[in-house]
Amino acid sequence: MKDPKAPIGVFDSGVGGLTVLKALRRLLPREEFLYFGDTARVPYGGKPLAMVRRFAWEIAGFLLRQGVKAIVVACNTASSAALPDLAEDLSVPVFGVVEPAARAARGFRKVGLIGTQATVESGAYPRYVDLAWAKACPLFVPLVEEGLWDDPVALLVARHYLEDAPKDLEALILGCTHYPFLKGAIGAVLPGVALLDSAELTAREVARALEAEGLLNPEGRGRTLHLVTGDPEAYRALAERLGERVEAVRRVSLEEL
Repeated sequence: MKDPKAPIGVFDSGVGGLTVLKALRRLLPREEFLYFGDTARVPYGGKPLAMVRRFAWEIAGFLLRQGVKAIVVACNTASSAALPDLAEDLSVPVFGVVEPAARAARGFRKVGLIGTQATVESGAYPRYVDLAWAKACPLFVPLVEEGLWDDPVALLVARHYLEDAPKDLEALILGCTHYPFLKGAIGAVLPGVALLDSAELTAREVARALEAEGLLNPEGRGRTLHLVTGDPEAYRALAERLGERVEAVRRVSLEEL
């Protein structure tokens, strides 16, 4: 029997998954979280899917050893690479970020996708929704990880990637959890296009599932421990620039995974 008071594990290659963590905390204020950022190996998007799959299994195994009651793969590349295998083989509920956004996109006639090279090439999204256009945007993750989401260079890069998007595009799936930080630049290039990110949609799915399984924490204090494979203070500085108050952060060596 899983312990409702156990934490929820959330992981990403870096700070992108903080968008999902924020949505989860808003819906589940009493839950305790372990947020794992694999900052020593970010970005995932240009790496082979087999390598990303191995990273996802390593991190999921580590989180299980910390006693989590559920795992949220808050990374589109890792979701594309490791799901549904993780969900089928692990002893706790596992949630990804691909399906929620794809389901939301079905309400539009002409849908586009932007994501990492690995996500776009994986074919994960076309399993759930018809796409009129898809584009890999490999520089977007480094822009966010370097803190340049509101720098003029972000707009220049967005124009470079999005200039060939169909003029009648109705919705664009932000197929990477880093990309919501670039909504200003993306929206400036594609005005009038609905930008779909999976953070809120994934959080709702997690909340419904935990309630159905009787796993909601009745008395938690809403604390988050951040775990990173890179420099903790560099991570803290970037996360706090993104609006995430980091009260507790600990480095995890790759040998611990």
